Amino acid sequence: MTKILLTMITVLVFGGLSAQTNFYDFVVKDIDGNDFAFSQLKGKKVMIVNTASKCGNTPQYEKLEALYKEYADKNLVIIGFPANNFLGQEPGTDEQIKEFCTLNYGVTFPMMSKISVKGSDMHPLYHWLTEKSLNGVEDSKVSWNFQKYLIDENGKLVKSISPRTDPMDDEIMAWLKN
Repeated sequence: MTKILLTMITVLVFGGLSAQTNFYDFVVKDIDGNDFAFSQLKGKKVMIVNTASKCGNTPQYEKLEALYKEYADKNLVIIGFPANNFLGQEPGTDEQIKEFCTLNYGVTFPMMSKISVKGSDMHPLYHWLTEKSLNGVEDSKVSWNFQKYLIDENGKLVKSISPRTDPMDDEIMAWLKN
């Protein structure tokens, strides 16, 4: 009986972790509260960025939007995930964040509902992005707002990019053109 119980617990625990080891398995909430299935991103390059409205890096929204407009028809999707994990720099509600991004930076790339990108309440997507045991590429740590994660057309993590790195940096541009 004990062996059966331990086996069931093991299957539940490890089954739960392995259930979302594929990027395309994730379904998140967009900033309007609708489901956003990553399965719709198959065949596209994806840049995941944790964002904040009151950060020194906030002006990166402008270049992220320019990059999105330039490469959206070349299969790039940029996805913003507002997060309040760093010095309370994203205190707003989803509605306030959407208004801020639209009015100040004309953001048209998909923005998701606010999540946590580190700590005990870290969103499962960020576990996948930051844990080599899940993404198969590298361990990383979200060090600040506007850290970028590059995902290839097959849903594989390529690498993480520093929050300070300009969205139009040569390394990102080379990845887009490759």
